[in-house]
Amino acid sequence: MGTVAPSVDEAAGGGQPLGLGEAVSETVGELRAAYESGRTRSLEWRQSQLRGLLRLLAEEETAAFRALRQDLGKHHAEAYRDEIGVLVKSANAALREVGKWMAPEKVWVPLIAFPARAQLEPQPLGVVLVFSCWNVPLGLSLEPLVGAVAAGNAVALKPSELAPATAKFLGDNIGKYMDATAVKVIQGGPEVGEQLMEHRWDKVLFTGSPRIARVVMAAAAKHLTPVALELGGKCPCIFDTMGGSARDLQTAVNRVVGGKWSSCAGQACLAIDYVLVEERFVPVLIKALKSTLKKFFADSDHMARIVNARHFQRLSGLLKDKSVAASVLHGGTLDAKNLCIEPTILLNPPLDSAIMTEEIFGPLLPIITVKKIEDSIAFVRARPRPLAVYAFTKNAALRRRIVEETSSGSVTFNDAVVQYGIDSLPFGGVGESGFGQYHGKYSFEMFSHKKAVLTRGYLIELTARYPPWDDSKISMMRQLYRYNYVGFVLTFLGLKK
Repeated sequence: MGTVAPSVDEAAGGGQPLGLGEAVSETVGELRAAYESGRTRSLEWRQSQLRGLLRLLAEEETAAFRALRQDLGKHHAEAYRDEIGVLVKSANAALREVGKWMAPEKVWVPLIAFPARAQLEPQPLGVVLVFSCWNVPLGLSLEPLVGAVAAGNAVALKPSELAPATAKFLGDNIGKYMDATAVKVIQGGPEVGEQLMEHRWDKVLFTGSPRIARVVMAAAAKHLTPVALELGGKCPCIFDTMGGSARDLQTAVNRVVGGKWSSCAGQACLAIDYVLVEERFVPVLIKALKSTLKKFFADSDHMARIVNARHFQRLSGLLKDKSVAASVLHGGTLDAKNLCIEPTILLNPPLDSAIMTEEIFGPLLPIITVKKIEDSIAFVRARPRPLAVYAFTKNAALRRRIVEETSSGSVTFNDAVVQYGIDSLPFGGVGESGFGQYHGKYSFEMFSHKKAVLTRGYLIELTARYPPWDDSKISMMRQLYRYNYVGFVLTFLGLKK
């Protein structure tokens, strides 16, 4: 079924149990053989894999909802909005466009190379490894898979063991709908990841924490394997006064609440981590946030739960600091039995506290005040570069300053998180928030190599490129590197030195 168990597998033909290392080696060997057979390169194969993925999403939707509910308590509407719906959109777009993406691209060649033609030919990298994460366990497993198979690669997918129901769902179904010898799900914990990184891959995409990313990069360095990292960080939200419009204020607050608490209860790399706002505007913002939270989450079933007890304790620990606890304005109720934390708003917790130095990744929202909204730019610049910067403002000058003076994977004005669903925008970080970009054609390009192909004829030969050297040849080369063809001809004819 295109899946490998976490500890043992059956030896081909022999029925003898294999150790973990042998099982992983056998799986990697099968993937390499599938790629070397050449069949993954054809347009027909690529399209068939995308069609199979779309059938999986349609026919197994109920089972996918059930797995996401079991792992994270996601309501099926949230699961469709953030995961299944996004995947259907992405797979359909790739199916529609892959023929164009894989076509050679003609490029300019200088006249001096005549007769010649040049092109960039996208080619698959080979056998690639995708490490997914637990917070969007279906979406962040299959979104890169769309690009990887569209690019013609064989793919090993390692889902997070912290979302076991979704990992099992993938393991049970990928091989039913896709080429089981060229697309494999490898389940298991950290020991499986370590075994996978002992092998040579043609690219590795890792989504997760910076701590594990360093381990992945160190292991990849042994084989000089290229790596793309999607890590996250503390995504700030700059909240301006909305020019006094009550309607625009409420729309902005709706989007802040959605971008913080409605995406896996804040357990999302793109979720708003904290808000920056002018002191004078705090009462208005707090009032609007409280009323909107009451409206959106009157039914607690409409917000996901914390993934597990360890992460629950981590988030609870952020609130145990007395100075942080004193800053809580709303919420803060903890339900350890059900792994639920009430949406929590804090006002000006200490900037050196863990809640303001670590990525929160949960339903806690600090609000930090500034004298002037423009001061928020210096605040953001003084911290590690985030995956996204959000700003709600009608001030065009402020928008321009945010774009020019801050560094982040993306900037979104007057909304939050929605940029993830737009295929024409690349998704990825910069610096500490990661590197490498995907989504839409960017996914195809991340898992492709643009091979430069130059073809020349024999009609004209430029002898100035060869020894023996003299001053006239040097003079001709000076003209050529400036694309000064008139000067070149005059030098060639001896009419110019």
